[in-house]
Amino acid sequence: MYHTRVHFVSPPLPKPKPNPNPNPNPSPSAHSPHSRYPRPQLPKSSGGRVPVNNPNHGMDAGGTDSDGREFKNAEEMWREEVGVADPSKKSNWYTEGVGYWQGVEATVDGVLGGYGQVNEPDIKGSEEFLNSLLAERFLDAGGGGNLVVLDCGSGIGRVTKNLLIRYFNEIDLLEPVSHFLDAARINLAPENLMVTEEHKAVNFYCVPLQEFTPDAQRYDVVWVQWCIGHLSDEDFISFFKRAKSGLKPGGFFVLKENVARQGFVLDKQDKSVTRSDLYFRQLFNQCGLHICKMKDQKGFPNGLFAVKMYALAPELPKKVYKSKSKRQVNRPGIIK
Repeated sequence: MYHTRVHFVSPPLPKPKPNPNPNPNPSPSAHSPHSRYPRPQLPKSSGGRVPVNNPNHGMDAGGTDSDGREFKNAEEMWREEVGVADPSKKSNWYTEGVGYWQGVEATVDGVLGGYGQVNEPDIKGSEEFLNSLLAERFLDAGGGGNLVVLDCGSGIGRVTKNLLIRYFNEIDLLEPVSHFLDAARINLAPENLMVTEEHKAVNFYCVPLQEFTPDAQRYDVVWVQWCIGHLSDEDFISFFKRAKSGLKPGGFFVLKENVARQGFVLDKQDKSVTRSDLYFRQLFNQCGLHICKMKDQKGFPNGLFAVKMYALAPELPKKVYKSKSKRQVNRPGIIK
């Protein structure tokens, strides 16, 4: 359930409402699966926080599921999927999600939903984003340059091996699908890495996101990729509020996720939701998080959901700090 993977082919979009002033020459891409709405402009005074009074594309907008059913808003969808004050129904949602991924092979192609070819452009885009963040705002938190990251939804260790272990001294992996985590232990064994012994995977937590609480002030970065869609809105907010306590001073989150053009798209098969950009921003507000930086993923095939990277922090940075970490520039072999 929570691991590095991606939903690619967009499910059917909601049927468009009749246009009272139809355009005789509509754009052919207006309803293509990979097109998306422009993200809203943030007012300069908002400090990275987005106003939540726009109902057109956020959680108040309509959405659809992979069977083509339409919902008038996210509240209606979540009420049906996880219930209201119904622990058993919510438990079933998460159990079915994990159950889906327990039937997937522990390979790059498996965790990427059969689209293993996006592995390299994904890592390239993430590395460019991470480098810009380290240069602009990464803090040396007084740990002698010992940088620590939590890889949420780590799966088989794909992102850790190909990216994070070259920039961080210690990596903890969080993944509830046990055979994925077993594969990660093998992939990240010292003999299978091309980095110095100062860079290593330390802890392997077989725990779902909605149940995980980090050690206080352990992490410089919490990396969350292609897994947050499995959490209900309530658990999304609860997770980030708990995870904030695990950040060192100046630490931040990186969220990399599929983005719907508006509203949301529910995948009935693996129990996950693809949210729109504004939907995410509304949730960030409720988490008490600021957007420090954003970037669109490039280089993916047509026909896939758009993917965005968000750098999020509890507070806006007041100044840039230099890190004492020695970054490894050698590139390990891609996991086959």
